Amino acid sequence: MTIPALSIHGLAKSFDKPVIAGLDMEIAAGQLYALLGPNGAGKTTTLRMVTGLTRPDAGTIRIFGIDALADPIATKAVTAWLPDEPMLYDKLTPSEYLAFVAGLWRMDPKHAADGAERLLHWLDLWDQRDTRCEGFSRGMKQKVALAGALIHDPQLLILDEPLTGLDANMARAVKDALRAQVDAGKTVIVTTHILEVAERMADRIGIIAGGKLLIEGSLAELRNHAGNEGGTLEDIFIRLTSEA
Repeated sequence: MTIPALSIHGLAKSFDKPVIAGLDMEIAAGQLYALLGPNGAGKTTTLRMVTGLTRPDAGTIRIFGIDALADPIATKAVTAWLPDEPMLYDKLTPSEYLAFVAGLWRMDPKHAADGAERLLHWLDLWDQRDTRCEGFSRGMKQKVALAGALIHDPQLLILDEPLTGLDANMARAVKDALRAQVDAGKTVIVTTHILEVAERMADRIGIIAGGKLLIEGSLAELRNHAGNEGGTLEDIFIRLTSEA
């Protein structure tokens, strides 16, 4: 039996009120999964719990079979997290930033340097490798942050709104990079408010509202569930979330 990339059961989190309420979710390895929901649905909170940044009140999280709450170091070693506002050290160049991140992962310096060179070429950052990040556009910073997320070759890449604020060319570069990761056998989970992106890119889609998973499946399965064979993801999303 294949071990899921991510398995969540009974996940719960409250702040002033319940945000996540008994969430169950399972994501197979080797796919691009889009987690969708209206503002306040609990998407970011869920991902922050998966990545160990927020501790759940209840429930279990397993990443490739590893208990993320019992062994967070092991799960972090195979996971990368890219928030919607990635933090860079603006005084560093892309090359310096990647060396810094690789050092945090205690990577072999030669292996890290080879990986950094490959990523900088792949993300079209090579010509800017020795330029401080402080003058970069949002799209350029997003690509540097993505390179930093990939430097330790994670098996699970989690991104919160990775396309927000990017122009068409930068957005295409990021989307191509994510698809390449999936084609290489990695698992990618993204949140996005751009439903057309999820419709075109995602292998499977989950829609949450009120901290609970409303539906999960391929676009064809979502259409079948909604009884709307020719409907767009936007049609299905609006109908399901308005009824929740």
